[in-house]
Amino acid sequence: MADNARGRVKVETGAKRVRLYLENRLVADTLRPLLVWEKPFYPTYYVPAKDVLAELKPTGETEHSPSRGDAQVHDVLAGGATAAGKARTVPESPLEELRDAVRFDFDAFDWFEEDEPIYTHPRDPYSRIDVLSSSRRFRAELDGVVLADSPNSMILFETGLPPRYYVPITALNQDVLRPSETVTHCPYKGAATYWSVQVGEQVHNDIIWGYRTPFPEVQKITGLAAVYNEKVDIYLDDVLQERPKSRY
Repeated sequence: MADNARGRVKVETGAKRVRLYLENRLVADTLRPLLVWEKPFYPTYYVPAKDVLAELKPTGETEHSPSRGDAQVHDVLAGGATAAGKARTVPESPLEELRDAVRFDFDAFDWFEEDEPIYTHPRDPYSRIDVLSSSRRFRAELDGVVLADSPNSMILFETGLPPRYYVPITALNQDVLRPSETVTHCPYKGAATYWSVQVGEQVHNDIIWGYRTPFPEVQKITGLAAVYNEKVDIYLDDVLQERPKSRY
């Protein structure tokens, strides 16, 4: 494992078989993927060049990173399908592990860990999620208006994030809910749909969400809803909780 102090980029070799496809054409298949923390919150995959099956065609473009060095941009050609500019190589990177590896843009391909698809970004092996039932009464308010009130909740504890309190949708104040078309994807939980909230004349966008069909690991939150702690007042057993600070 390497840790670049300047950019604080951590690199380590993963133990999962990783494959990626472009329009059903196999692009790469590796047993030794590199997990690279370009950002502190989650890793991305780099694939050893010897395990890349697609053709990489240089575009002549380069991109500079203070921590990873100058990247050469490539088109990816696989069986008649093309992903223009969706691969990077850094042959002179200060991080030795990356010099013979390829970074593929995650959103341009279909990715698999072993035989299961992954979404959004690779899972961080150092992140954990626990979902625990709680009998502490939960109430959420915004500008004095109750958004949710429930005698209990499911608390989802996720590494690096505030606890999230999931309650039945029937515990939400239906009078203030407004529909939202927003959908986000989490590699640990699945696809989330959202509600906005109207308090007085002001609409607060996408501050309540839920997972209708979450991944099996977090099935206890199926059909429940959570409110952004950072944006509302939350009471547990009538005690106001401090609003946390997070990247959201």
